[in-house]
Amino acid sequence: MTKFTLKFHFQGLLIATILGVGICLPSLSRAQSAGEGVFEVLASEIALQRGEAGLAYNTYMEMARQYKDPRLAQRAMEIAITAGSPDLALQATQLWDTLAPPSETKPKEILITLLALTQRWPDLVQPTISLLNQQTPAQKENTLLQLQSLLSKANDEAQALLAFYEIVSSIKPEPKDPNILYTYAMSAEKAGHMDVMEAALRQILRKNPNDVNTLNALGYSLADRNLKLNEAFKLINKAHQLAPHDGFILDSLGWVNFRLGKNELALEQLQQAFTEKPEADIAAHLGEVLWAMNRPAEAEDIWAQGQKIDANNATLKETIRRLKPDWSLAEQALKGSWDGRFAVKVTGLTDSQNQGGSGGFTLTQDALKDILEIRNPVGGSIAKITIAPGEASLERNGEVITAVDADTLVQNALGLPLPARGLSNWLRGEVRPGGTASVERNASGQVSKIIQDGWTLSYTWSNANRLEKLVMTRSSNIGSIDIRLVFDNSND
Repeated sequence: MTKFTLKFHFQGLLIATILGVGICLPSLSRAQSAGEGVFEVLASEIALQRGEAGLAYNTYMEMARQYKDPRLAQRAMEIAITAGSPDLALQATQLWDTLAPPSETKPKEILITLLALTQRWPDLVQPTISLLNQQTPAQKENTLLQLQSLLSKANDEAQALLAFYEIVSSIKPEPKDPNILYTYAMSAEKAGHMDVMEAALRQILRKNPNDVNTLNALGYSLADRNLKLNEAFKLINKAHQLAPHDGFILDSLGWVNFRLGKNELALEQLQQAFTEKPEADIAAHLGEVLWAMNRPAEAEDIWAQGQKIDANNATLKETIRRLKPDWSLAEQALKGSWDGRFAVKVTGLTDSQNQGGSGGFTLTQDALKDILEIRNPVGGSIAKITIAPGEASLERNGEVITAVDADTLVQNALGLPLPARGLSNWLRGEVRPGGTASVERNASGQVSKIIQDGWTLSYTWSNANRLEKLVMTRSSNIGSIDIRLVFDNSND
């Protein structure tokens, strides 16, 4: 198994990035582009000092559009960052980039950072390529290294790597830095370009034949595809000799031995690897070896342990889908509907923060679109929420509000912490794709608990495998949240 795990942290890295490119607040005299703008600038700064960041932001944005001054858009971006509003900061940065001269690269650098940190990986491809086309080879390498550091903050590893592959593939000649090449190889694998991945890894090994991670990555890739198994064994075995206590490399060694038909040796090595480093990938491999040795109960137990660690792990999901398909039946359906009642209780840190509500709901799913209708206790409509990849809209009292994140949209519009994003997945008893998750199963193999996005979901199923009740709990900065869903019709 190769080492490339991604996690997400926002504010610290964003501040560091902004400071790194030297953004400073414009003086009032520089911010004005016309005499009549002086009052507006002063009013905005006074509003900001009074805590009215939204008013100041909107005024600066309006002035930037009116006077075509990129510095005013830059100031709006800084206000949004300070207020902790990355979506608004992104809008301001896009305006800043539009108004700035083409030769000015600073807004593009901030735009790319914000797109990455707000998880808009496909959207950052073209701005990044545009920036790279303006840079010298040394500057290109530095930009790619910075982008590589942003990859480690991605929620969706696959989406981030696909964006990285498209960006690096546009560069001629390709970068020489071994760290960039290694990440490029991993991104090429994710994009399905195994020849590109293999070529990049071999290029690294020509310069550094003892690079442990590269030896392991190339050997594992060959073994996983059941190709050149003798070479794969030599590469992985060399990596193991150089790093004998690395659990990932021991996993690769067990996997290549399994491919070579040495099941007993593979089992011993994979059991040791899983003991030393309990990871979902290793659980997938260990379970498959047990399955091949006609020990299905032990295989299922290991896979269940793997799902507790990371139910969204690609290797584990593929293995279970192939060998234990009844655990993946829910993922095959792209249509469904659920009808029932909900009760929300928020126990705040203080009595004044306690709140709650109840009503009815209907959720329908059609392919990649979810429509959630929320009703009050007597059946009147509260809101209709439509969720599609990358966007969400809420319709209420004839007004439509849009946002990128469905959960934030619901919280801001209704004042209730209802999880809308990925709800159809959860109601099927499956994890939402793209985020780290843990799954537990009961003795019948039904999902009994999911932990994802900070929520703990506890399931009650009927004998006919229909969802009867779902309890959703989480802790937040306002206190504990308890949501109970009872179903009248479940996935009819």
